[in-house]
Amino acid sequence: MPSMFAMPLAAAGLLGLFQTVPALPEGHAGLCRTETAKRVEYIVCDVPLDRYLVSLRALDADGRPYETFEAVKASMPDREVALIMNAGMYHEDRRPVGLAVQDGRERHAAVLGTGSGNYSLRPNGVFFVEDGRARVMESSRYLETRHRPELATQSGPMLVVDGRLHPRFIEGSDSLNVRNGVCAREDGRVVSLVLSRTPVNFWDFGGFFKDRLGCRNALFFDGTISSLYYPAGGIDYRRDRLGPMLVVTPR
Repeated sequence: MPSMFAMPLAAAGLLGLFQTVPALPEGHAGLCRTETAKRVEYIVCDVPLDRYLVSLRALDADGRPYETFEAVKASMPDREVALIMNAGMYHEDRRPVGLAVQDGRERHAAVLGTGSGNYSLRPNGVFFVEDGRARVMESSRYLETRHRPELATQSGPMLVVDGRLHPRFIEGSDSLNVRNGVCAREDGRVVSLVLSRTPVNFWDFGGFFKDRLGCRNALFFDGTISSLYYPAGGIDYRRDRLGPMLVVTPR
């Protein structure tokens, strides 16, 4: 069985690890913008759900992972793709580790996580959209209540839990990586997707969601392979084969 936490990278993926996260053009106005906090630059993409549809792409009709932006776009030939971001932990074969609900159908059940690695740095959490509202919720709490989401993806650790940083984050930690994550704002009407352009530790990354964006709950997606497709800003940045992805299309 493939490891849930350690994923060897292909040679092409290794090349991606040394690429610089592209910058948005100066003066760009669109879904995404640039913000800086504690000398770390972030790309922040605010997605209003009244104007955009957010979908999960984890497994295709044959049960295979999409792995690339190109495969995801090809699966939606009649829709304009505004943004794609990797979204959730996965096995070595890029299948989801935890909960994956795609187009209202559960493709993989939730897993609370045991062992080592970021996914098991509990509490982990679920990002989901239900009845037109987005939420981030700790996994155990999600499983204690009934939900019928249009999409859901599970990852970990939680970055912010009920307005507080994850209790195991360490201020000043030297564990630095390019990272991406998500929170829901404005009573679930806006999804905020964030990618750091430079390496950042968990303490500062979570603090950006809590203090700058005002998120009461936020979820980490990944570090090693954090990727973003945002054609309006000239960004097509994929660091390796990907697992589950969030796709944003105009309504």
